[in-house]
Amino acid sequence: MLNAPASTFSLNLRTNFYSVAKSKTLFFCQSCGYESPKWIGKCPSCSAWNSFVEEVVTKTEADRNTWRQDNSKSKINKPKTLNEITSSSEVRITTPDVELNRVLGGGIVPGSLILIGGEPGIGKSTLMLQVALSLSKAKVLYVSGEESEQQIKMRAERLTGNSKTSYENFFMLAETETRNIFQAVENLEPALLIVDSIQTLHSHMLDSAAGSVGQVRQCAAELMKFAKETNTPVFLVGHITKDGSLAGPKVLEHMVDTVLQFEGDRHLAYRILRTTKNRFGSTSEIGIYEMLGSGLREVSNPSEILISQKDGQVTGATIGATIEGNRPLLIEIQSLVSPASYGTPQRTPNGFDQKRLNMLLAVLEKRCGFRVGTQDVFVNMAGGIYVEDPAIDLALCVSIISSMEEIPVNDKICFAAEIGLGGELRAVNRIDQRISEAEKLGFEEIYISKYSKKTLDLSKTKIKVKSFGKLREVFEELMR
Repeated sequence: MLNAPASTFSLNLRTNFYSVAKSKTLFFCQSCGYESPKWIGKCPSCSAWNSFVEEVVTKTEADRNTWRQDNSKSKINKPKTLNEITSSSEVRITTPDVELNRVLGGGIVPGSLILIGGEPGIGKSTLMLQVALSLSKAKVLYVSGEESEQQIKMRAERLTGNSKTSYENFFMLAETETRNIFQAVENLEPALLIVDSIQTLHSHMLDSAAGSVGQVRQCAAELMKFAKETNTPVFLVGHITKDGSLAGPKVLEHMVDTVLQFEGDRHLAYRILRTTKNRFGSTSEIGIYEMLGSGLREVSNPSEILISQKDGQVTGATIGATIEGNRPLLIEIQSLVSPASYGTPQRTPNGFDQKRLNMLLAVLEKRCGFRVGTQDVFVNMAGGIYVEDPAIDLALCVSIISSMEEIPVNDKICFAAEIGLGGELRAVNRIDQRISEAEKLGFEEIYISKYSKKTLDLSKTKIKVKSFGKLREVFEELMR
């Protein structure tokens, strides 16, 4: 080697240099995924303190490819003008799960990356397994990094109720390495890929542990590239943190096409699947399920579960008509008002915005003369649902005064109106659907704003519609 030409030595040195892995250390914010070459006390992106952790990033020339083993198969896109692009109708994969189809905007879009998050034990894996088993005509690959194949089979037998059922198109893979997953995907070519969960995956591109910010972002990027290049929909199951947000960097939510939140109390039977982001549909849709021993059951008429069953009339309970996406719902509002015995009165809403509750209490005291400033007020939306629709303002105010004055409200009356700061009743959108839902469930009267009645056709409506202009007029009607 000592007698070798200088050019040969230089060539060997350069070859050995590039064959060694290029390693460097970076710091990532655990809250938002911000990347920094050195440790920082406060994140300049999300202002979180002491959130940076050190990760070793390793990249070699041979590892620059992510999910495809053969680079020659990669499709190279060329720029096109808008006139060259042909318009085609959107084709979706319709699942037997009607509630899931609703929150996705009509079905699963091919090539979409969907993230579903929720608390541990809420039913995320059960929902995904039910969807996979229900698609009997499509080839589905279920990748589990948390449970073994035997555990998944036991759960599938419990959901189907028959251990001898044949599922020829359902494939199970217990794996956490992304290279092995993509190798199985290339051999199988599934129509749907489900990954449970994204926090358990590990990419060979990084040396950090599974679940770290870098690993979650890298694995999600590889799965997104796979989904877009092969036009295969991918479901990612994600965990949530103590504050209720999805675990991992915020950039993960920006990368995916749809974010679904699976909500509910583990000690209660009902679960709510809510859309927080959807590039292919509305973000205000919800799906409601009931957790049974045999799995999740779709609730086709949620108004029945949102109205509690009670014996006789109870003070502080009213029914409000709300809209979630394209679905009208009737929900029961429960209020409890009692004198404040210690210090500042409490304002405790469950399923409703506290600032709006304070505003409505101020309107009741200023415009209607009710002395609620010295009262503790507790408000609850039955069924565990969170309501943002201002159309339940009237039902909420009537519920509070009913509890305060110990006057029960007829359980055959429904309310749908927004309340302004002047104590006026404001019109709400799609009032005809709210009235139809109330009529379908057997209500005899519905109180609305007089400004909503201008565009209504009540010729075929059997329910009695009463319209008012002021909140005070509603109380005069109910208390006479």
